Amino acid sequence: MITGERKPLEDIKAAIGDAKKILVLGCGTCTTVSKVGGEKQVGELSEALKLMLGENVQIRGNTILRQCDPEFFDEIEKEVGEADIIVSLACGAGVQVAAEKYPEKHVTPGLDTTSIGATLPEEMELREVCSACGNCVLEKTLGLCPITRCAKSLLNGPCGGVRDGLCEVEDIPCVWVQIFDKMKALGRLDDFMTPRMPEVKK
Repeated sequence: MITGERKPLEDIKAAIGDAKKILVLGCGTCTTVSKVGGEKQVGELSEALKLMLGENVQIRGNTILRQCDPEFFDEIEKEVGEADIIVSLACGAGVQVAAEKYPEKHVTPGLDTTSIGATLPEEMELREVCSACGNCVLEKTLGLCPITRCAKSLLNGPCGGVRDGLCEVEDIPCVWVQIFDKMKALGRLDDFMTPRMPEVKK
């Protein structure tokens, strides 16, 4: 699940500039689930912009199922055509798809994409589990990412700071303890003891 944070209103206002017709566009998938870019947030941002920009500006809000897929924009062609600028509440991928689909339109992000997260089975809230680093090591760690889920991004662990299975930095389950336990349960401790070296992509 991709997560993000809304940009400061002053930054969004600066990006809008002198535009008079604004479309605030939400994304019905990731940023809706992470509660930063769904219908509710489209409404909140639209109201905040109305108060900030005044009555001379026309602000419309809508949400499509996915902004990272061009076909979902077809249902809002009329609104896009009438807008001077699109303020996207999608991740960076959604913003770029909109900008590519409508090269004649100014598309600006309303969010800062912060992470790729998930709600883990042992936890109740969304947190970052993947950094999209482009050099995936999950095959070496049985599907648990040490790059993102270890506060020190260690390729070999656990470090000396783990206490009672918890990370000393974030007080969350130590992913290296989890990797060890899983390898032990699957009879693969030899893999755990094999040092994992950083790889340089060619």
